[in-house]
Amino acid sequence: MKIILASQNKGKVREIKSIFENSPFEIISLYDLGNNIEIEETGSTFSENAFIKAKAIFEHYKEPSIADDSGIMVEQLDGRPGVISARYAGPNCTFEDNNLKLIKELSNYPEPHKAKFVCTAVFYDGRFTIETVGEINGIVINEQRGTEGFGYDPIFIPDGYNKTMAELNFEEKNKISHRAIAFKKLLEKLKSYYGL
Repeated sequence: MKIILASQNKGKVREIKSIFENSPFEIISLYDLGNNIEIEETGSTFSENAFIKAKAIFEHYKEPSIADDSGIMVEQLDGRPGVISARYAGPNCTFEDNNLKLIKELSNYPEPHKAKFVCTAVFYDGRFTIETVGEINGIVINEQRGTEGFGYDPIFIPDGYNKTMAELNFEEKNKISHRAIAFKKLLEKLKSYYGL
């Protein structure tokens, strides 16, 4: 069964396809479809933004869809960047712009900089919505390390590790990441929903 993933992000697409690899579901991304639909994320929570994206893709293709919204929440910054993680450094910013802004802000605070990655995954088929959440705790460091990840991965060390998310290999990261947790939960709920 095909499900459309509301993402053009190659790193994210690879992670989610890997989770669904041996399941009854085939994940087709906007990247696969060659379609970069602009969806305005106007929600004030990860949940709202994920639903906005899933619903927009369902309405465009009339096929079941999944989407996620995720970000990093830093304790010393009262949960910022949070829902604006992807555009924290402003319009058209890069991952590195966001990382450098966060490092600069945290230079005013003592270490450790406790934080968590949060991901909300949403499925929508025009009738039902299924939502799951994944979180991973850790700390933000003051330098970028590693090349494997994207987003804030180079400055986030998960609890129990001495490497950043961007220093972990793909298999390691996909066992523990907030996105992996959320989408593994979603996969189980989808199997139940479809009686598989």
